[in-house]
Amino acid sequence: MEKVYLDNAATTQVRENVIEKMQEALAKFYGNPSSTHSFGRSAKTAIESARKTIAKELNAHPSEIIFTSGGTEADNMILRCAVRDLGVQTIITSKVEHHAVLHTAEDLAKEKNVKLHFVAIDSDGNPDLSHLKELLMADDTKKLVSLMHVNNEIGNIIDIDSVCQLCHRHDAYFHSDTVQSIGHYPWDIKKTPVDFMTAAAHKFHGPKGVGFAYIKRNSGLKPFISGGSQERGFRAGTESFHNIVGLEQAFVTAYENLEEEMAYVKELKTHFIQELKTKIPKVEFNGHSADMTKSTYTLVNVRLPIEPQKALMLLFHLDIKGIACSKGSACQSGSETASHVLEEILGKEDLKKPSIRFSFSKYNTKQELDYTVDVLKSFVED
Repeated sequence: MEKVYLDNAATTQVRENVIEKMQEALAKFYGNPSSTHSFGRSAKTAIESARKTIAKELNAHPSEIIFTSGGTEADNMILRCAVRDLGVQTIITSKVEHHAVLHTAEDLAKEKNVKLHFVAIDSDGNPDLSHLKELLMADDTKKLVSLMHVNNEIGNIIDIDSVCQLCHRHDAYFHSDTVQSIGHYPWDIKKTPVDFMTAAAHKFHGPKGVGFAYIKRNSGLKPFISGGSQERGFRAGTESFHNIVGLEQAFVTAYENLEEEMAYVKELKTHFIQELKTKIPKVEFNGHSADMTKSTYTLVNVRLPIEPQKALMLLFHLDIKGIACSKGSACQSGSETASHVLEEILGKEDLKKPSIRFSFSKYNTKQELDYTVDVLKSFVED
């Protein structure tokens, strides 16, 4: 049986050189990074080297990189600390954000009496920047805007530079969940001066359970987890050393090979879309996922012309055929409810049709995509 992994937006295959780096770390550098002896100092040096490596690529300062367990923790950290430490009274976000942001914002509205506003979303899933401006000008409360750079379900890319400028023009903080874009797009904090951003290593061929938050220097945020001086005192707890060096290796490799791998994956996505349109003429695409300029090159969200009852078997059928994909984000895969993102942009009839997210990486081939399209075609026509 063919085995085809097309769920790279959920997590990616770990690169061989990352595994080797992590194995070396586990075997040789087992000292506690907080210890003052040579074993500890070696581990600490490697962690600081990773911090500097990431900061240099992002054109940031090393002190602005805080290692976390991943994107969800980083999002929670930033939103909660902004309310607690910066006097944020209003959070402006959208209903198509990842639940790490949405649920945290909703919790803060209940727990801290924070005003919560949602930017209007158009039928393609894009935030209305005119409405964002209205919300920013609505009152004089201290505001935090949180909008993701690349949507994890439909792949839309927001005009992050315009959002950044708009927020700063109105004296608001700007946080962006960049989990789907770090490692896939070049970044320059000086050109796009977000206040806060987040990343997860497992989205760019690194290990799970590690990521980082970018927190602008002198932001005023205070420790999120107390109990020690790790991570500049901001996040207490012994660092996950092997994961951090794995993150660094994955990050370095991603950016060293960015142009080549981006071109290859773009070609895969273009081919997949063309094959789908040719062999399943009534196929539709959600959001801007079929537009190579308005969406990320790493995923496409497909809506198939299948009756609701038959659609219940689609993911099972694909799995039986060895094809791994997702009906939405991995965090939603166990849920029977429709994707909250698609509910915002699709009508009732289109929501009844099955929508599948296929996401690609350097490890995929055109042959795998051809096989996937043939399996889909057979299921649709059967």
